[in-house]
Amino acid sequence: MERNFKPESLMMSFGYKPEWSEGAIKCPIFQTSTFVFKTAEAGKAFFEVAYGHRLARDNEKLGLIYSRINNPDLEILENRLTLWDKADDCAVFESGLAAITTVLMEFLSPGDLLLYSSPLYGGTDHFIHQVLGRLGITAISFHAGHSEAQIEEMIEKSGKKDKLGLVYIETPANPSNSLIDMELCQRIASRFSKEDRKIPVAVDNTYMGPLWQHPLAHGADLVLYSATKYIGGHSDVIAGACLGSFELIKRVKTLRTFLGNMAGPWTGWLLMRSLETLKVRMEAQTSNAEKVAAFLDKHPKVEKVYYLGLLKEEDPQHEIYKRQCLSPGAMVSFDIKGGEAEAFKFLNHLRLIKLAVSLGSTESLAEHPATMTHCDVSKEDRDRLSISEKLIRLSIGVEFADDIIWDLEQALASV
Repeated sequence: MERNFKPESLMMSFGYKPEWSEGAIKCPIFQTSTFVFKTAEAGKAFFEVAYGHRLARDNEKLGLIYSRINNPDLEILENRLTLWDKADDCAVFESGLAAITTVLMEFLSPGDLLLYSSPLYGGTDHFIHQVLGRLGITAISFHAGHSEAQIEEMIEKSGKKDKLGLVYIETPANPSNSLIDMELCQRIASRFSKEDRKIPVAVDNTYMGPLWQHPLAHGADLVLYSATKYIGGHSDVIAGACLGSFELIKRVKTLRTFLGNMAGPWTGWLLMRSLETLKVRMEAQTSNAEKVAAFLDKHPKVEKVYYLGLLKEEDPQHEIYKRQCLSPGAMVSFDIKGGEAEAFKFLNHLRLIKLAVSLGSTESLAEHPATMTHCDVSKEDRDRLSISEKLIRLSIGVEFADDIIWDLEQALASV
């Protein structure tokens, strides 16, 4: 009898056979730079496929060559990651930004136009404005309030509608939790695509992780993660991932090979360990975040809470949330009454929650986006996107919910 196991059931074993490694129940760390070929003919065949000189034949598997190209820990991890998003293939990188920048460089050329959503993670925003601009790539942004017609008008007015090369979005946005309609973005990409050049839609899904949102099911072509966050989930590894079709990921992996920004075996091993508890961690974090958001929403010193679980049905974002998201997630932002002084006083009085950037880990974290993660975003954009001096971002962990709320309450009392 056959059974289609759920991803959480396969995270302990998928893609690995104990007989490959002396019966070890867990995949070992393959700490090696190079691999031995059985024959010269096998080596020739491996390189032909790896360098794209020909396609792999039926039932032909790309053999191990060199850890910059492939490594058992990396390959098994990539196979497991495809299960959550139902992707054909996956490429893992040594950081989330390595995954993001590799995609931007692969699908954009000098003279091209990039359409991106705002706000973005600060590192991505910096790369778009400070690096892509130097390479002759024009970028225009839109935000959650823009209609399909308004976005199309921006592309038309750019004078580069024939050079649109990529639509890049981050949803929910960091740190505002605003939502971008992925299906709308795919319609726009299709409208400006040509027969010989299909415009991909790439989605940074870091905020929702592999559990709470599946962009490929909503029209995206590529899904990106800072795997440091929920996938890693223990604040002890830096990594990134990109998932999509065999065709697109082959392009991403080819550029990765020559940029040399693939993840190493230790990173692969650590992430495989983390995948085993991904579902239980993320479910606990969501449960805690819902309680935290409800507490903050009623607190007299809190002006506004930005949390998907608090969206009202009349909010235009509610329909997108119900269609795209499987959970409200564990990221909660809020405006404290006052400004930077009050926000800093609150942050400095936290005792359990750690004052640090990053997100998605087992411990709860708090930070001040305007002066920390988004300090490089222009003040004009920060003001437009409500990234003000009174905004505080929380990443909710797996601690006892009442302890997290106690800490927030006593820190707010200090203000």
